[in-house]
Amino acid sequence: MKLLSAALVGALLSAPAALAQAPAADPFIWLEEVDSPRAMAWVEAQNAHTAQRLEGDARYQAFLTEGRAIFTAVDRIARPSFRAGGVDNFWQDATHTHGVWRQTSLASYQTQAPAWKVVLDVDKLSKDEGRNWFWKGATCLKPDETLCIVRLSNGGGDAVELREFDVKTKSFVSGGFRAPEGKQSADWLDRDHLVAAREWTKGEVTQSGYAYVVKIVDRAGAATEIFRGQPTDVSTEAVVLRGEGGAADGVLIQRGVTFFESEYSLYSGGKLVPITLPKKAQFEAYVDGQAVFSLQEAWNGFTSGALISYDVAGLKRDGPGPAARKVFEPGPRQAIQAVADTKGKLVVELLEDVKGAVEVHDFTGGEWTARRLDLPKDATLTIGSTSGKDDQLFVYAEGFLTPNALWLADAASGQARQVKALPARFDASKDKVEQYWATSSDGTKIPYFVVMPKAARLDGSTPTIMYGYGGFQVAKPPIYIPEMGKIWLERGGAYVIANIRGGGEFGPAWHQSVLREKRQLAFDDFAAVARDLEARKITSPRRLGIYGRSNGGVLTTVSMTQHPELWNAVVVESPLVDMLRYHKLSAGASWIGEYGDPDVSEDRAFIAKYDGYLNLKPGQKYPEPYITTNTRDDRVHPGHARKFAARLEALGYPYLYFENTFGGHSNDADPEMNARRWAFHYVYLAQKLMD
Repeated sequence: MKLLSAALVGALLSAPAALAQAPAADPFIWLEEVDSPRAMAWVEAQNAHTAQRLEGDARYQAFLTEGRAIFTAVDRIARPSFRAGGVDNFWQDATHTHGVWRQTSLASYQTQAPAWKVVLDVDKLSKDEGRNWFWKGATCLKPDETLCIVRLSNGGGDAVELREFDVKTKSFVSGGFRAPEGKQSADWLDRDHLVAAREWTKGEVTQSGYAYVVKIVDRAGAATEIFRGQPTDVSTEAVVLRGEGGAADGVLIQRGVTFFESEYSLYSGGKLVPITLPKKAQFEAYVDGQAVFSLQEAWNGFTSGALISYDVAGLKRDGPGPAARKVFEPGPRQAIQAVADTKGKLVVELLEDVKGAVEVHDFTGGEWTARRLDLPKDATLTIGSTSGKDDQLFVYAEGFLTPNALWLADAASGQARQVKALPARFDASKDKVEQYWATSSDGTKIPYFVVMPKAARLDGSTPTIMYGYGGFQVAKPPIYIPEMGKIWLERGGAYVIANIRGGGEFGPAWHQSVLREKRQLAFDDFAAVARDLEARKITSPRRLGIYGRSNGGVLTTVSMTQHPELWNAVVVESPLVDMLRYHKLSAGASWIGEYGDPDVSEDRAFIAKYDGYLNLKPGQKYPEPYITTNTRDDRVHPGHARKFAARLEALGYPYLYFENTFGGHSNDADPEMNARRWAFHYVYLAQKLMD
């Protein structure tokens, strides 16, 4: 239960010697004006050109049909979420592209044909209100969980409108809680009060565009401020800590000073009590009166990556506060991926050598004890939903060639059983998975996975897509990717995940080793994997393409400019690119802890050395990239992608550019749009790597 969502970048065509200097002007800055007529006319022309080429390919219709069948299949696993003694699901298909919020009983959910009851039809709501609504979830008042604060996004971005919804009547509450669109959060304090963080007055947001003031709001609209951060912060959020019967034991407030540094306070009885923690700590869960935090740095005898807990009752008492307790400290090849709570247990999702495990921790007699759930080995395991009424939880198990399976586990007994399984979406019998290690520029061993045909010749001829991310402590373990298997593997291609530094595969240290001025090492890791693939003759530069999105857009654009000789295709999706202006665009200011501050001369110097936008130069042999983004992306500004394409055009280089006009940063809000999105990706990759 994390508070901060993550949630996750100008130059003249100047001579290389001047690249590290501040550009006098950015000739393409007008493309940052998201909806300006001039910018949208440019987008329309780019889209028409790209659509003509990709849709005109003989393979496009087949790829689109295969993708659509996957994204709209009715035999998908309906992702479950415990609520009100039953199971919720949000479902999208060819008929319900915006989706329906629905519920059934737990017993019914486990059958082949659950008896779903629609709670809210978002397609109908969009039509009735003339808005392009997309579902962003709901927070329901415990213990009965029938009054909910629903989050709706007009266009699919991160900014949401909040509305109170009554599940019993299946309608929005007349005169109920409601907040206009914004980047905001809210939690129930009790039936008549919310704890909310939002833009209370115009302009009262951080430089990243998030709230920094928390207030308690009643049904009459009266608001009482309980916490105020600073405009220079990333954001402030609050969560209600719920004890037995759903009663509020206090409000935990997280002041995000930077993306990775926070300060915590407990609000209770009108008092605000600071919680003693290091700056790099993250709230995870609340169970048995214990607030659980993960540490991203060593502190007070606890190792980096450890879980600790505080007794909340002790925090509220006058006098010296309670001591922190150790919950769990991961070993050198382990990393915590997620933490959740059931009614009385703490559940921890782990990676061990980039393979999954789930442990249950119980607080008894003032100590934490652990046991491991009986779940599949050598699989990626992901916590789905946990129950607050008992100790049940859903866990997903999957692998590159193994379709998702859903397990229902009991954290109290440690037992687990499979209740759902996704049918195979592609023929995996002809493929294999290998894990190798490449050596980076500083001697560090970098793991990577290869999924390839068993019959592939080791002569460098296999068309290969290499994916990387390498940021924000986000791990990339093996997952089942149906569209990749169907469209790419079945046609003889290979797929690679490079577990480069910056991710969370081996805990905080793996991430922190490439922050700020050390970022070049992550790019070196990626290049090292490419060279290792070539040395093993799995593929060759002619047949190797790379793909990255969001932070991965930094990776792919830098890789394209630094090592154009290593690949023949580059997919750049929803990217950060202009790293000297990223902090001025959308949520960019929140990521200074990751990349550095371009307004500080020392930081600007090391950023300018790798910046993909700044370092595009004339006279190079760059591969023709495919650049794509979304107009409604309010997390990573579409100007990044637009300007990178425009600069390539000005330098006379070939490229493809396409911009979806709705869907937000995730780019997958609509299954039909998602099918087209991946058809475009794979047509481009087939043209560059298979032809």
